[in-house]
Amino acid sequence: MEHSSVLLNECIVGLRIKPDGIYVDGTLGRGGHTLEIAKKLDDGRIIAIDRDAEAIEEASKVLSKHESRIVYAHGNFKDLCGILDEMRIKAVDGMIFDLGVSSPQLDDSERGFSYKHDAPLDMRMDRKEGVTAFEVVNNWPEDKLRQIFFEYGEEKHAKLIARAILKRRDEKPIGTTLELSETIISAIPAASRRQAHHPAKRCFQAIRISVNNELDAISEMLRNAPDRLKPGGRLCVISFHSLEDRLVKNAFADGARGCVCPKDFPVCVCGIAPKLKLVTKKPITPDKFEVERNPRSRSAKLRIAERIEN
Repeated sequence: MEHSSVLLNECIVGLRIKPDGIYVDGTLGRGGHTLEIAKKLDDGRIIAIDRDAEAIEEASKVLSKHESRIVYAHGNFKDLCGILDEMRIKAVDGMIFDLGVSSPQLDDSERGFSYKHDAPLDMRMDRKEGVTAFEVVNNWPEDKLRQIFFEYGEEKHAKLIARAILKRRDEKPIGTTLELSETIISAIPAASRRQAHHPAKRCFQAIRISVNNELDAISEMLRNAPDRLKPGGRLCVISFHSLEDRLVKNAFADGARGCVCPKDFPVCVCGIAPKLKLVTKKPITPDKFEVERNPRSRSAKLRIAERIEN
């Protein structure tokens, strides 16, 4: 499936791009958002970050006509501050983070993200570091597997699935995505298999989140990003499931709230001032035309916040 950047126009409008501004695309992917930002820059720059070296290589081909305005950084967006410090950039005019897995990653059978194609269990965004899905599935104890399936996948049959995985791996290691998918499906009651999404989707999501330590990375990025925005700079974050969206929603709300003193205190003693203004009170979601064109956009939610003076 061809990759299509989700909520592209909404993000570009939300960023309010200045021709001489400096912007960050913290999840370059295949370059769709970076391309549209670069088109609107004259003397400005965009720092394009991705932890997947292959994504940077492929995106750079698409973006070659605009390379004078793009600086690539191979790294994790949780290290945003370090990346900007290395470039001697104190603050930027806007940032965008698309937290989804790109279609080429999902569809690349060698990466092991998909429950539809047989491949070695990997699921690492950066294939040079970290634990693999094989290690998670074959080495983690039952209670830990049950926990991630329930918490990260919101899978109600987490206990049954974790038990089935242990039983199968006791016979021999579960080596491929289809072996894992079959094991998951076999553990789910027949009535629960008849649903809109694939029965293994939630568990694959949970394993991918664990392998890439995604939620911790998102939390760290959300803590740091507002401090690296200029006043008036916009932060756009696209999430794809409730765990991500909850982190974004709460971080934006905390940034806009400021003071953390108990409500019965007559005056503020914490000294914490608001950093953000909520541009979107409710998340922006794809319209029916985008969903028809790109079904994977169906669950996307875009939240936008703006840095304020303090």
